[in-house]
Amino acid sequence: MAFDLESLAEATSGAIGALVSTSILYPLDTCKTKYQAEVRAHHQQKYRNTADVLWEAIANGQFLSLYQGLGTKNLQSFISQFIYFYGYSFFKRLYLKKTGNKTIGTKANLIVGVAAGACTVIITQPLDTASSRMQTSKFGKSKGLWKLLSESSLSEAFDALGISLLLTTNPSIQYTAFDQLKQRLLKRQLKEKTSRNSSPEALSAFSAFVLGAVAKCIATFVTYPAIRLQTWMTTMKLRKLNQKNKRRFRGHSIQYGKGKGCSVFTKE
Repeated sequence: MAFDLESLAEATSGAIGALVSTSILYPLDTCKTKYQAEVRAHHQQKYRNTADVLWEAIANGQFLSLYQGLGTKNLQSFISQFIYFYGYSFFKRLYLKKTGNKTIGTKANLIVGVAAGACTVIITQPLDTASSRMQTSKFGKSKGLWKLLSESSLSEAFDALGISLLLTTNPSIQYTAFDQLKQRLLKRQLKEKTSRNSSPEALSAFSAFVLGAVAKCIATFVTYPAIRLQTWMTTMKLRKLNQKNKRRFRGHSIQYGKGKGCSVFTKE
């Protein structure tokens, strides 16, 4: 039972941590997602960077719209992180039990992380797709979770599942990088403390924060092309719908006077 309780504790703490960080950084995440989802054609683009998205929301008095989809994102984040941390802890302990090793190597760590990530993605992909569509909707025009899911087919709900499975390497790279950096730092601290004949200290909160940020940067840098492709694929339906509405608008004409009229827009 201790085995399951320890895994449960790690999963719960990881999920709560993800919930807090997601809520705090959500406006920036929305700006990033809208910027990534933009289609650039013929060297024309609406946003030059993520800051342009932020300034647009502020200028239009729609800053709170940067929080559209927060509930869905928090739900997806909590569930995915809980499943991931529980799965990672479970598979890691299972590996150590089967092999009899006291520590897990880098390669085994990656495999365990990918296995946990795959389980997470398959379960939470519909929520991730809905969250991305909410974030990339026009400011103040986002639909609710249930309406988005009910309007989408099963295949649309699992858009970009293949890319998402590929991106399971992201948390595994992050977790592995963090674990390796932590071990190196603790070994260096242990040597310094041993030379001074003092007891070694555990990793401080600040050191853990810095190592976590560095590990996240490493994982994001390695997998960024796939992240960009995932965002583009999950928002494809929304872009097609917007283009369809624009075409309908362009086809309208204004009638004025007797037997007179003019087309407002040229042919598509």
